[in-house]
Amino acid sequence: MLCAISGEAPQAPVASRKSGNVFERRLIEVHIAEHHTDPVTGEDLAVEDLIELKSPRIVTPRPPSLTSIPSLLKVFQTEWDATLLESFTLKQQLAQTRQELSTALYQNDAATRVVSRLTRERDEAREALSKVTVTGSGAASNGDAMQVDGQALPDELVAKIDETQQQLFATRRKRPIPEEWTSGEVVSTFDVTQSTEHLYPGSSSFALNETGKLALLGGSDGVAGVYSIPEQNVLHVMQCGSAVTATTWWGSRAVVGTSSGAVKIFEAGNEIAQLGPHAGAVTSVNLHPNGTILASSGVDKRVMFYDLSTFTTVSQIYTEVEITCSAFHVDGALYFVGSSDGTIRIFDVKSGSAMAAMTTSGCVRSIAFSENGTWFAVAEKGSSTVSIWDIRKQAVIKVLDVGSPVDSIRWDYTGQFLATAGSGNVSIQQYTKASKSWSEPVRKAVPARDVAWGANASSLVALTPEGGLSIMSAS
Repeated sequence: MLCAISGEAPQAPVASRKSGNVFERRLIEVHIAEHHTDPVTGEDLAVEDLIELKSPRIVTPRPPSLTSIPSLLKVFQTEWDATLLESFTLKQQLAQTRQELSTALYQNDAATRVVSRLTRERDEAREALSKVTVTGSGAASNGDAMQVDGQALPDELVAKIDETQQQLFATRRKRPIPEEWTSGEVVSTFDVTQSTEHLYPGSSSFALNETGKLALLGGSDGVAGVYSIPEQNVLHVMQCGSAVTATTWWGSRAVVGTSSGAVKIFEAGNEIAQLGPHAGAVTSVNLHPNGTILASSGVDKRVMFYDLSTFTTVSQIYTEVEITCSAFHVDGALYFVGSSDGTIRIFDVKSGSAMAAMTTSGCVRSIAFSENGTWFAVAEKGSSTVSIWDIRKQAVIKVLDVGSPVDSIRWDYTGQFLATAGSGNVSIQQYTKASKSWSEPVRKAVPARDVAWGANASSLVALTPEGGLSIMSAS
C-alpha cells in the first residue's frame, strides 16, 4: 500500500470510506483541516470518514548508494547543484519582478502627471468661464464676473437664509391646516371642469402664481405667456429667444429658463433681467422661500445662485453629472439636485458644499418637498412609481404605484395630498396622519407633463402634452 499523497508506504495507514484511497494519517488529517475535501477526488471528506488500516510495520532499508563515502559525496554534490540552480532561478525571478515594478511605477507616475495636467486645464477653463460677463439685449445684465464653484454666499444673504430657516422650522410643526382648505372628501370628487388646448405647443413645464389664477408657460417656439384661468385668455406674451424649458414665479414677475441656457425675468410682459447663462438647456428654476435668491440648474452640470436685488450671480455649484431637476428644501437651507445617474445630491445653500448623496434606481425626473420638512417625493424617468423619502433617515419609507410613467409631482401646502402627472394619467395620493396610511382618492386618464395645485387645493391644474391646460376641481 502506498499513500495517495506522498507516494510512500504509510506508517499509520487510513482509507477513505468514499473513495477507497489510502493515506498517511498525519498527511490526510492536515489536508482535511485546511480543505475538507478528498485530495484525489475533490469530494467532501471529514476525519470521521477515515478507516484505520492494520499493516505490519515496514522498516525501509538504506539505499545502496549511501553505504560508501564516494556515493555520499555524489549525493552532496547533487544537492549542492540543485541549491545553486534554485538560487539562480530565484535571482532571475527577482530581477523580473523588479523590472515589472519599475514599469508599473513609471506608468503610475505618467498617469499622475496626466491627471494633474487635466486638472490644471479644467481649473483654467473654469477660471476663464468665471470671467465671462453676460449681457442681455434690451435687458438688465448681471454686470459682474461669475463666481467660482462652491463659493459661499455673501454675508447679508446668509443672514436672510438663517432667519428664514429659523422662522419656518419653528412654526412648521405647529402649523394648523387652514379652515378653508379642501378636504379629502371634496378632492375625491375632482374631475376635469375646464380645458384649453394648444396654448403653447411643446411646453414641458408651467407654474401657477400664489393666487392660483395665473399660469406661466411657454413652448418650443421660444414664446411664453401668462394665461388667466378665470378669464381664459393670455394676458402677456413674452419673447424668450429659444424653447422654454423651466418656469417659476417671483411674486408678480415671471421667471423663464430656456434651452439656450439663459434665465429671463419678465414684469408685465417686459424683460427686466437676463441671468446665467448655462452652457446648455436650463432644467429648473427655483425661488428661495425668502424670495431674495433664485437658483437655476442645467444640463451643463451646474447650479447657479442669483441675488435678485442686483441680478448678479453670487455662487455656483458644479457636479460631475447632468442635472435633470432640482429644488430648495422648504426651510431654504439645503438644495437638492437630481441627476441623470440616479443620484440625489444635497448641498448647503450658504457654503455650496456637498452634504450628502442618495442613490435611486434610475434617472431622477422630479423632486417635491412636503411642508412637514422631513419628507420629499421622487419620480424616476420611465417609472410608474413615486418614492417617499425621509430626510432624517435618508431612506425610502413608502413607494406609491400610480399606474403609468410619472413626469411631475407636487405636494399641496398642508402635506396631505401628493399630485402626480404622467403620460397615462393624473392622480392624487392622500396621506392620513391619524391612521398613518396612504390612499388614492383620484386617478383620471388625463395625460399631463406637469401639474400644480390651485388656491386652497380647490383645484388641480395639469399641463397637457399639446401645450394646453386641464383644470380639475370638484364636480
